[in-house]
Amino acid sequence: MTTTSDSELALLERYYDAVPRTSARAEDFGPLTLFVREGAGWPFYARPTLGHAGPVSVTDVDKVRARQRELGIPEAFEWVDEVSPGLRAAIESSGLTVHAHPLMVLAPDAPAPRPHPQVRVLDADDPLLHAALVVPHLAFAAPGTAVGAAGPAELAAEITARAGDGRAPQVAERIRVGATAVAAAVLDGLPLCSGMHNPVGPVTEIVGVGTVPAARRRGLGEAVTSALVTDARARGASTVFLSAGDDAVARIYGRLGFVRVGTALIAEG
Repeated sequence: MTTTSDSELALLERYYDAVPRTSARAEDFGPLTLFVREGAGWPFYARPTLGHAGPVSVTDVDKVRARQRELGIPEAFEWVDEVSPGLRAAIESSGLTVHAHPLMVLAPDAPAPRPHPQVRVLDADDPLLHAALVVPHLAFAAPGTAVGAAGPAELAAEITARAGDGRAPQVAERIRVGATAVAAAVLDGLPLCSGMHNPVGPVTEIVGVGTVPAARRRGLGEAVTSALVTDARARGASTVFLSAGDDAVARIYGRLGFVRVGTALIAEG
């Protein structure tokens, strides 16, 4: 069930505009803003300019895509369908594929999650931080919830391959200043599931929760999400939200007290 509040979506829009600015520069394209990451990490995207109420044309989208190609970054856009309902047509007319994801907010009266013995929130100096940040690369290479072949051996190889990518020092600094929290489920010395949340004021988004394919169907994603919820509440977050991969994943988050408020759209070339 979707329960949409205009004020709630406006709060999320302000967050969506603010959070990339902590590690990216913003380039103005009128009705669209392109965020370009500065430093290591997942590349950002373009999204509707905060407060823009007019239409977005195919030409507007094409201009941003040209700039993304010039910069050598993915041609990617993210937005909320209920806030910018006309953007999907322009994006698709430009030739990009759009994926829809349930947008969910934690209900204020959601019960406190139970801790999991193998899940912990990592501090900036945790020796497993780099490994935890590598997990989503393996997880999202095989999307969905089905158990897959890639397991600890593949994760170990990926950890080695990404040893010098500079991501861990950057995230460690964000942990120190309270801009990011990372949680991981650790089994036999390896993080097999991880995720993070990125608070801005009283709002935070849980992102990047992924499980190594061979370790799926054990409840690790739910346990990591629970740990992030507990950490977010302890930090004083009054709004905790996320985008589910699909309806099946949304049902898992629903067990934790998340309620659908809209649809997050992602477009990629």
